[in-house]
Amino acid sequence: MNITKKWVGNDVCHYPGFKCATVPDQKVTALAAADFNGYHFGGPELTGFLDQLLDLSIFHANTNKFTGHVPKNLNTSRVRYLFELDLSNNKYSGEFPVSVLQATNLTFLDIRFNAFSGPVPAEVFTLDLDVLFINNNKFSQQLPRNLGSTPVLYLTLANNNFRGSIPKSIGNARNLLEVLFLNNELEGCLPYEIGKLDKAVVFDVGRNKLTGPIPHSFACLKKMEILNLAVNKFYGPVPEMVCDLPRLANLSLSYNYFTQVGPECRKLIKKRILDVRMNCILDLPGQRSAADCAKFFSKKRTCPNERSLSYIPCRKGGYSSSLETSDQQSMAPAAAPITYNALKPHKLRL
Repeated sequence: MNITKKWVGNDVCHYPGFKCATVPDQKVTALAAADFNGYHFGGPELTGFLDQLLDLSIFHANTNKFTGHVPKNLNTSRVRYLFELDLSNNKYSGEFPVSVLQATNLTFLDIRFNAFSGPVPAEVFTLDLDVLFINNNKFSQQLPRNLGSTPVLYLTLANNNFRGSIPKSIGNARNLLEVLFLNNELEGCLPYEIGKLDKAVVFDVGRNKLTGPIPHSFACLKKMEILNLAVNKFYGPVPEMVCDLPRLANLSLSYNYFTQVGPECRKLIKKRILDVRMNCILDLPGQRSAADCAKFFSKKRTCPNERSLSYIPCRKGGYSSSLETSDQQSMAPAAAPITYNALKPHKLRL
């Protein structure tokens, strides 16, 4: 694209892809942002470049042709104002870029659409981030137990090879607004602690191997708008209290083994908010065959600590029928979901 041919003269601040600003504690002008999105650059050797731009706050490099491993000796701790790092939609490979863990002021980390593999270090979930996008790589491991330590608002783990169960600690991630687990190898039952995510508007575990009933704690997800449990092995009745959530716009339960839906759920089916195709609900059209359902239920299926699946943390006493008073502000319209845009390789506009 002949970008570098325009890098002439001594005023770097006017080079395409670079922006300058005042250094907060020195009151001098310095290079503050490198925005290479869509430039199709090859290389680069980040060591000696990124870690030498000591006043850089933003490094965006979506949709380039950067290859190889992110160097372990990339000293991001030197770049004290580095708030945003975007290496998405390149051709990076190898292990998780551990050098980013030194950038302790990061609020935005985006490495989606590469070929990173192996485990994600547990320390990633202690970074003080607002946004963590690591979807569409080749990460493979059980989700770290400290997943719930993350302070992020937006989390995408989709389209990797994560396996095992969703850790109970997820209930501690109280800032979460949107989380995408879809299209991994996750197994086991959903922990009731998911019901503690009282700010969440998007929760997506579609296309995994999860099982069990829907925890009644989901009745506490008062801000939930998009809830996707499709293409798993969930079973049992669909809780009416979930269908009664006030802001649901899309409840996708298709391709599971649910057996019953009540009046509130049937209202959502008529409104095309609830999708229960290909389940085991006898009086509804478009369900699995009787033989398919019989085969599934011929095996005894249980979840550990089944009593917890009836626990409702936002109700007085945990199991009583009276809901605590809800915050009426939670009924205000929410912005359009952000994380689903991360499932496309282009740059994001947050």
